Amino acid sequence: MTSRYDSLGVSANKNEVHKAISKLSKGLYPNAFCKILEDIVTQDKEYCNIMHADTAGTKTSLAYLAYQETGDLSVWKGISQDAIVMNIDDLACVGCVDNIVLSSTIGRNKSLIPAEIINEIISANQSFIEKLKEYQINIISGGGETADVGDIVRTIDVGITAFARMKREDLIINNIQAGAVIIGFSSSGQASYEDEYNSGIGSNGLTAARHDVLTKIYSSQYPESFSPELNPEVVFTGTKKLTDTVKYDGKEYLVYKLLCSPTRTYLPVISKILQTHKKSIQGIIHCSGGAQTKVLKFAKNVKIIKDNLFDLPPVFQLIKSEMKYSLKELYSIYNMGHRLEMYVNPESVESIINISKSFHIDAKIIGRVESSDKTEVCIENQGEIFHYHE
Repeated sequence: MTSRYDSLGVSANKNEVHKAISKLSKGLYPNAFCKILEDIVTQDKEYCNIMHADTAGTKTSLAYLAYQETGDLSVWKGISQDAIVMNIDDLACVGCVDNIVLSSTIGRNKSLIPAEIINEIISANQSFIEKLKEYQINIISGGGETADVGDIVRTIDVGITAFARMKREDLIINNIQAGAVIIGFSSSGQASYEDEYNSGIGSNGLTAARHDVLTKIYSSQYPESFSPELNPEVVFTGTKKLTDTVKYDGKEYLVYKLLCSPTRTYLPVISKILQTHKKSIQGIIHCSGGAQTKVLKFAKNVKIIKDNLFDLPPVFQLIKSEMKYSLKELYSIYNMGHRLEMYVNPESVESIINISKSFHIDAKIIGRVESSDKTEVCIENQGEIFHYHE
């Protein structure tokens, strides 16, 4: 990763974090996408416990800017969804798609974040849970904590902790082998359970997106929206205002709508696929931190070739036009068009793709897995080939 990305105070691969936890137990199944524990309450060997915690990240700072500039309260509804999806879609990657308990943790600077924002986030949590119930996905709110911590948090931090208990026989444990076909599930468009167009931005790389795309005027107008320790040369170096419109493929988009678009959940799709194709799945990867290189943490001695990726959605065309990175680096920061991928046996490909499309989510074969004496991801794009290693 370039010094540019490091200078923003963020990391795509979180090497320091992984080093810090390297000596901790990885749970019952070290290669699972989430940490899986023994069923600590009953000690029943047929069951396991899964717990996961994540936040909406620095996307909250972007939402803060958008709210200040436009007064659009709905950006906070999106933040609520971001925090939830970054948990439940990770759980889905180990086959956990039902009976999940959520608890929220919100830390805010009360001087800058009024009660109406807190109300919007909390009510949006429940609305999202109710929406998933329409797809027979049972999620329960376990309450949470909202703390006024202005001495610590510059604007607001929104996090979720998720817990579930399930049978071990129903787990998906990554075992990616040569011969597998990779199906990518589009991160953009409008799924049947979404109310509007989703840009596909997700909740990763938003620090870079914010500073690379948006204009310098925000540094003086909203100094609370970024760390004062940052070098001014890397702060808001783009050309766009949040209220600007950009045009791609004959359609116009508001910049803030593209950047603040809520993270899509794939839970209804994964749930339906697991009903009929669980035995064909070798692995499910949520392309979050690390983006298109995320799978490196869950594969061994295989070459993962991605040579038929989706065309770049407008939000990533926007980021690419303003980018301060190489295209190779962008694939390790952003999902670039698909945020979920499945590694499956060839005979199930067509049926799985059709299930996804029944939810109005485009899906296609984006690559394949070959044997290798080392683990690598190879991305081919318009004549360029990018290689990544763990």
